[in-house]
Amino acid sequence: MRRAMRDLGLAPDLILVSSAKRTLETMSALEPWDDTPLIEPLDDLYLAGEARLLGTLQAVTETVRTVLLIGHNPGMHELAVALTDPRVSADSLVRRINEGFPTGALAEFSVTGPWSRLKAGSPRLMRFLTPRMLEAAEQG
Repeated sequence: MRRAMRDLGLAPDLILVSSAKRTLETMSALEPWDDTPLIEPLDDLYLAGEARLLGTLQAVTETVRTVLLIGHNPGMHELAVALTDPRVSADSLVRRINEGFPTGALAEFSVTGPWSRLKAGSPRLMRFLTPRMLEAAEQG
């Protein structure tokens, strides 16, 4: 996923990560960054549900342009489904998000306006990548 993020130019200003060992290892596997982001390990993200994850994103200051949220399922999947608006997102992406959010998956959303106004269905789903999809692309 690290290489895919780099190839796509995805570099966060802020990383909000669960303080659990596994999520911290996931974050470390994405390093090094060209520009070092601010990293905030948060105990509240451990097994957090959709509402808590959304609230965490809504609390991000307006000066932060890009956020990488690293958490746990089922909360991450629930959040991705809730944020997805099928009327403005590509159907195949919406379908894949609804089918599941495997470990190591990446959902990229475009958020307009301040983080405090982020709500279900408001951002646009730009891409959804899974480790299996990346492996298949490398082999194909």
